[in-house]
Amino acid sequence: MFVKEVTVENQVGLHARPATFFIQKANEYKSSIWVEKEERRVNAKSLLGVLSLGIVGGTTIRIIADGVDEQAAVDGLVKLVNSGFAE
Repeated sequence: MFVKEVTVENQVGLHARPATFFIQKANEYKSSIWVEKEERRVNAKSLLGVLSLGIVGGTTIRIIADGVDEQAAVDGLVKLVNSGFAE
């Protein structure tokens, strides 16, 4: 299992378009991946799950992966979040 914390800096947070990019990226990996906000954990490959967290700009989340490419998965998703979802 590999875990990293990252702060979502873009203004709209993880809603609609950025969430779609996040899920598409998560689905590139074989590992099981979760996003955690406070005490809630959801499947990072589920649009409804990610949207249900209500992640807004300035929120710190944890990205957790478990599987053959867990470190690459977490690093790739952290990089995407840090890029501001290319907006």
